[in-house]
Amino acid sequence: DRQTLVAVLQFLRRSNLRESEEILRREARLLGDDLGAAALSPAGAGLLGSAGGEGDVGGSEALLNRVTAAAAISIGGSVATVASASPGVAAAATVPPGKGEARGGDAGVPHLGRIVVSLCIFASSVRWSYKLLLNAFAVGGGVVEDQPDVSAVLSAYNQQGDPTLYEEYYSGLKNFIECSLDCHRAELSQLFYPLFVHMYLELVYNQHESEAKSFFERFHGDQECYYQDDLRVLSSLTKKEHMKGNETMLDFRTSKFVLRISRDSYQLLKRHLQEKQNNQIWNIVQEHLYIDIFDGMPRSKQQIDAMVGSLAGEAKREANKAKVFFGLLKEPEFDVPLDDEDEEGENEEGKPKKKKPKKDSVGSKSKKQDPNAPPQNRIPLPELKDSDKLDKVMNVKEAARRVRLGPECLPSICFYTFLNAYQGLTAVDITDDSSMIVGGFADSTVRVWSVTPKKLRSVKAAADLSLIDKESDDVLERIMDEKTASELKILYGHSGPVYGTSFSPDRNYLLSCSEDGTVRLWSLQTFTCLVGYKGHNYPVWDTQFSPYGYYFVSGGHDRVARLWATDHYQPLRIFAGHLADVTCTRFHPNSNYIATGSADRTVRLWDVLNGNCVRIFTGHKGPIHSLAFSPNGRFLATGATDGRVLLWDIGHGLMVGELKGHTDTIYALRFSRDGEILASGSMDNTVRLWDAVKAFEDLETDDFTTATGHINLPENSQDLLLGTYMTKSTPVVHLHFTRRNLLLAAGAYSSQ
Repeated sequence: DRQTLVAVLQFLRRSNLRESEEILRREARLLGDDLGAAALSPAGAGLLGSAGGEGDVGGSEALLNRVTAAAAISIGGSVATVASASPGVAAAATVPPGKGEARGGDAGVPHLGRIVVSLCIFASSVRWSYKLLLNAFAVGGGVVEDQPDVSAVLSAYNQQGDPTLYEEYYSGLKNFIECSLDCHRAELSQLFYPLFVHMYLELVYNQHESEAKSFFERFHGDQECYYQDDLRVLSSLTKKEHMKGNETMLDFRTSKFVLRISRDSYQLLKRHLQEKQNNQIWNIVQEHLYIDIFDGMPRSKQQIDAMVGSLAGEAKREANKAKVFFGLLKEPEFDVPLDDEDEEGENEEGKPKKKKPKKDSVGSKSKKQDPNAPPQNRIPLPELKDSDKLDKVMNVKEAARRVRLGPECLPSICFYTFLNAYQGLTAVDITDDSSMIVGGFADSTVRVWSVTPKKLRSVKAAADLSLIDKESDDVLERIMDEKTASELKILYGHSGPVYGTSFSPDRNYLLSCSEDGTVRLWSLQTFTCLVGYKGHNYPVWDTQFSPYGYYFVSGGHDRVARLWATDHYQPLRIFAGHLADVTCTRFHPNSNYIATGSADRTVRLWDVLNGNCVRIFTGHKGPIHSLAFSPNGRFLATGATDGRVLLWDIGHGLMVGELKGHTDTIYALRFSRDGEILASGSMDNTVRLWDAVKAFEDLETDDFTTATGHINLPENSQDLLLGTYMTKSTPVVHLHFTRRNLLLAAGAYSSQ
């Protein structure tokens, strides 16, 4: 409303942010005279007060605080997301969804919210004014300038209780939980960690440093082992000044910690806190925690341990309710010519071979439309070129000779070891047809090798191309320059370590992403850089092409993933929601969804169509570094620094398996071509093979399990382990199954 706008404009004028004030006035269609009139009107005078008078301190700040709250409520969830993300995200997150535009947050952002965010977009040139404005409006966002009228974030920690009693409050609750019945104890024990952090931060914020130190030393040892890294960061926050701009602090403040507790356990806790009149803890529970209450039996310690451990607790059950089209798209149909040897060959006894029934189409496997598949035209996909059709024909022929894997028939493994990789190998990818391998290095180079006898050749110079007969049958062969043939091509262009590489499905292009904040698209015809995509402000950790080409995804230190198309220099979608770096990205086989793994210890599944987050998976106890979808699109495997591989049912949004065995970070996961075997590669120098068929059979996904998350994982995953293969001293950074199910692995030899 008008009064609110006047108050905001006055605030901007007081802060000497003239440019921002002008922009907001234009947006709101308020002229300078209107502002003066409003300020001089009785209502305006009452609200804004005289300069330096009591009205200025009381009325103006009260109004600004009301504005702050109103903006936060009206913009809803999108403010928290915007506040925790980079400036680029704020701009993109509120663009109305449309063809080729970024999408995130709510479409129906009310008027004030729109003005605030528009202002943020326009004022990006004035970085610090942008920050100040965002902070003024984002309750629960990060405050840089701790001014009394805009410090909404930290003010939640204003003194509410006697600092000397904090230890007593906490130990009282601890004793109550430890003495409660076993069935409730496991659930209520989840409260220990978030309460410990918030009580400690409250003491630090209110400058009770000695009490905070004593509180930390007494209780930090009681927390679960998987929170040790977070506690180490927390222990460095010992003064109020340390809290400003600290990421861990802001993560805890901007996102409510989610606990899933049965109704009986919750009632027990509520009754205890009310009887003891323990308002301090009750206030924290209400303000900073989100308790997801379910009806039914409380969960066991094992069930809870499997699901917790992320930076913001578990996922709300509501987060995994949206429908996901996890089925595969119907393959286009076209004829496959038979090989001569199939038609005329004779076997040893001299009898003519039985003719194989002619495969009439590539799509013969998926003739029927998968009921769980998205509509064919849900997102626009590139049309198949003749070369793509030819490649699919080759794929079908190779598939006919594919080895059927299983517990009795394990794949052979071919390991590519990078020797003398003094440049530091940081990323590897292999083409779908296994003809080329690429390495990204810490010296900012990208190196492409041919792993077949066929050497890599560049296209001839333009002058030479004009002499070629374009109508000849072997024109594609003639355009290649034999003088450039070599096994290795080195691509220069990045100015920092290369952390991710990805070949396009048609093998014409290569993506690489780097610490320099860019993603580069290289031509494999000319071995030159075609485009540098600049959207991330910080290192980009991973990038991957869609299985259909054209689209690709990138994720980085700025906590967001971006969806791009090769012919757009701006991202099409920005996926904001993670609370820490996006460390790995993967397209679903149907290209309608993208999975991202993060250092916040969660995996999210995003819908490419509208940018919404449709699944949040928690359970890992460390940053996630590898993702793999099963070939049928139903399941997702994830690997992390905790050495565990977790298996997820995408349709039901449930964890369905846990594979233990690795002793270090898992950097590579890959399903065999038919999905019978899952291979995992780790920094512990081993490749392990797991029985995927057995892991996914007889899954309990009844309505009760889906509703409450009562997952029942097998006690021991060793009966799913089919084999462990050691390297001499080479960490495994990439795995790839060839079209015939030979497993290729890659890594750099480490002399330590």
